[in-house]
Amino acid sequence: MNRQGDKIRTAAEIKSSIRRIAYQIYENNVGEKSLVLVGIAVRGSILAQLIGKELEACSPIQILYAELKVNKENPRDTIQCSIPLESIEYKSLVVVDDVLNTGSTLIYAVNYLLKVPVKQIKTAVMVNRNHKQFPIKADFKGISLSTSVNEHVSVELEGEEGGIFLR
Repeated sequence: MNRQGDKIRTAAEIKSSIRRIAYQIYENNVGEKSLVLVGIAVRGSILAQLIGKELEACSPIQILYAELKVNKENPRDTIQCSIPLESIEYKSLVVVDDVLNTGSTLIYAVNYLLKVPVKQIKTAVMVNRNHKQFPIKADFKGISLSTSVNEHVSVELEGEEGGIFLR
């Protein structure tokens, strides 16, 4: 075991999951001309960019990117969006994060985005841990893990040494 923990998914497996998530998002949005990928900073934003590249390669959908800065320890704190909320009005959104633990970050992010009228909101995560305390689910996921609450999951999305780690 290295300092990151046991590697349970390799960089190549993550890339394959990203491609699969992109195709699933496209299938769910076939009639859309545009789609907003909203990444939760920092790793969710990186994942949103990677999913967006795959979407641009496999579909004609125009991708708009936004980043939400959310305090993951206290998601009720101020949330900041990199683009004006008015620019997402009446659009289809996919909120992206690396790991879904309790669901608090995603639910507060979705709540923030609902300050303006939107067409639909879906969620995408690389790892769904199944420890939800809030009524939110991952519509698109790379992997579901049944872990104890004491275990830590980390996702490294970049580089050949990337992967999903459990410690």
